[in-house]
Amino acid sequence: MIVDTHTHACPWWMEPIELLDYQMRANKVNKALLMPLRDVFDMDYLYESARRFPGQFHVVGAVDHRRDDAADQLARQAAQGVVAVRFDAQDRSPGKDPLLIWSAAASLGLPISTMGHIEHFLSPEFQRIIEAYPQVPIVLEHLAGAGAFWGPGRADKQFPMDLYKAVLGLARYPHVHMKMPGFAEFMPRPRPLLVPVFPTVLPAYEMAVDAFGASRLMWGSDFPPSANREGYGNVLGFPRDQVKWKSESDRDWVFGKTAMTVFKLAS
Repeated sequence: MIVDTHTHACPWWMEPIELLDYQMRANKVNKALLMPLRDVFDMDYLYESARRFPGQFHVVGAVDHRRDDAADQLARQAAQGVVAVRFDAQDRSPGKDPLLIWSAAASLGLPISTMGHIEHFLSPEFQRIIEAYPQVPIVLEHLAGAGAFWGPGRADKQFPMDLYKAVLGLARYPHVHMKMPGFAEFMPRPRPLLVPVFPTVLPAYEMAVDAFGASRLMWGSDFPPSANREGYGNVLGFPRDQVKWKSESDRDWVFGKTAMTVFKLAS
């Protein structure tokens, strides 16, 4: 059972669900979480996609935390069957209770998939959020922000190893999990491009397994942005084949069993 915990589908931006379905079938990926795009709160296309492909796609919700009725919207999404909700690490509710929307997710029993730069995850404010909701799985996306280091607004050309070591310290909280991306999210494209593409691989995966244990790590492709990097099959294949796994069991947890457990997916 292979579960992709980080995919996007949209008819008016990026790619429609049919292309994701094709890539999953071609690479024998069984299930995927449909993540809302940043600042997109209309879930209708994701709901429709999950209905069209029952058991294959599962929707992660999102609400505008700035709205007074954000908690009510989240409750409606939970009733629609979302398996988690996506927040930014810096999201705070207006009014007297800045953590209102986080509390709403906790009361609904929804795991929280969290986007942000690595510095956001290391902030004292985010640590207080982690400590406030010990019963809620909190998932750090994109290698806890280190995996998105090559993305928009990040001009640095070197992996932030010191910050990465620091963010792995969040493994001391047993309800914190992390998403593991493709190699090209944390290593630049080699030039010239040869085979093997990444002859030397940063030990980011191995370090994460040492810190969190495989049962708190989960693979996510970031499709379709990953198509502009190494491509879907390689996002799966490179780490599956090149990481120095301690056991087949560890690999099984990262590529499926953790997601099945955290998001309570039916087999």
